[in-house]
Amino acid sequence: MPPTQAEPAPAVDHVGEVLTADAIAFLTDLHQRFAARRADLLAARGRRRAEIARTGRLDFRADTADIRTGDWTVPPPPPDLTDRRVEITGPTDRKMTINALNSGAKVWLADLEDANTPHWANVIGGQRNLYEAVRRTIELPTDAKTYRLGPGPYPTIVVRPRGWHLDERHLTVDGQPAVGALVDAGLHLFHNAAELLRRGSGPYLYLPKLESHEEAALWHDVFVHIEQTLGLPTGAIRVTVLIETITAAFEMDEILWALRPYATGLNAGRWDYLFSIIKNFRDAGGSYVLPDRSAVTMTAPFMRAYTELLVATCHRRGAMAIGGMSAFIPNRRDADVTARAIDQVRADKQREAGDGFDGSWVAHPGLVPVCREVFDEVLGDRPHQLDRRRPEVAVTSDQLLDVAATGGTVTEAGLRGNVSVALRYLEAWLRGNGAVAIDNLMEDAATAEISRSQIWQWIHNGVRLPDGTPVTADLVRRIGETELARIRDGMAAAQWPASRFPEARELFEQVALGDDFVDFLTLPAYRLID
Repeated sequence: MPPTQAEPAPAVDHVGEVLTADAIAFLTDLHQRFAARRADLLAARGRRRAEIARTGRLDFRADTADIRTGDWTVPPPPPDLTDRRVEITGPTDRKMTINALNSGAKVWLADLEDANTPHWANVIGGQRNLYEAVRRTIELPTDAKTYRLGPGPYPTIVVRPRGWHLDERHLTVDGQPAVGALVDAGLHLFHNAAELLRRGSGPYLYLPKLESHEEAALWHDVFVHIEQTLGLPTGAIRVTVLIETITAAFEMDEILWALRPYATGLNAGRWDYLFSIIKNFRDAGGSYVLPDRSAVTMTAPFMRAYTELLVATCHRRGAMAIGGMSAFIPNRRDADVTARAIDQVRADKQREAGDGFDGSWVAHPGLVPVCREVFDEVLGDRPHQLDRRRPEVAVTSDQLLDVAATGGTVTEAGLRGNVSVALRYLEAWLRGNGAVAIDNLMEDAATAEISRSQIWQWIHNGVRLPDGTPVTADLVRRIGETELARIRDGMAAAQWPASRFPEARELFEQVALGDDFVDFLTLPAYRLID
């Protein structure tokens, strides 16, 4: 048996162009060198979570104090990552790729993770689209029009691979499923790193869902090996790390240190961060129970502590601080919705720019001008505000964990909204759509994780609605029935049988109502797709 082989999979165009013999050999080598260490680090996550469950606490690590107090910086950003005042995020489907490159943003986060789904067609198609995007040859003919690249300038491409926890079952190495992160990053770097450097850019990545600096150190060693194998200059690969887990928030300095030759910045991944707090402190008592999702804003004390620490840490170390994504999106059919979205996004970006962030994310091309305008007002002709060091910031562990100060309540409307969003998002995910507009908000896997994990937390912590009704699994099932009936009534007769709502309902009940908490909803969901 060859060391790497594909699991029987649906026929997908262009597989041979992406999975060439040399590419497969490259991936095989990566896995044989690094997959076992990745497995050890995933096991370490479980041990750390058990310790949190035992103590109900987290703190800054004593064994890395010298790193936090040391005088060191990361390398300066490369020229085309010096100005990141507006970044657009989105999956690597063909239309989104073209729209993102035409958006006028400074950076495109080309997402192979939460805004994508790991259907085999998306995995292969995303790599093909990245190949053509890098070479400016991508286009999409449709019956209505042909989507083409405009005259530019184009955003710098920064690719987000899957997190360490996800497998790629359509490829096996020595009889084991491949590591999704190594497949995504490996194929992109194998096919595109040299070409990006030839064009005056570079191979840039966003690293998601790290939970410790040891996981960052694994990426560091992967990059050293890739650069040596592909003949790239040392430090050609540059990365921005999403600080989107509560454990990583306690190791921002350490993560930058572990990636120091490659580190460019940190990003405040707010939605996964909220999910991580719920997941890690789900059984730590009422002081960690969050209210309705809509009531948890970036001005909540524990969220302010997180973003203030991120900016101060980044600028002390010479790294860029990139803000997160407001979920509000415009609606071209509803001027009032669009106006509210622009107002919400403007306020969000004004807070970030005022706090010292060097740029921020938007999820829709129509919001690029708003974000750019806000950061232009603060930055002027400067590309960033790394000189704003924020020495007054001194965040404690208690402040990072002060969820109780959030206030707010759990309402029936909030519960119903979580059920509805989770069902509709999961159904779309099963059909291959990872970024879904629902009720004028852009939902992805991270926001769906908040919805289902809040429900689990509310049930298991005996939360009651304002009228005294307890949140129970039976109540959630009844709400699910009414929401599914409402969804079905709003669909054409032929649409429901073609939908995947029955499977979405089963999946939702598994990840929201099960006795045991499922670490990531995408793990059981992955088993239901091709």
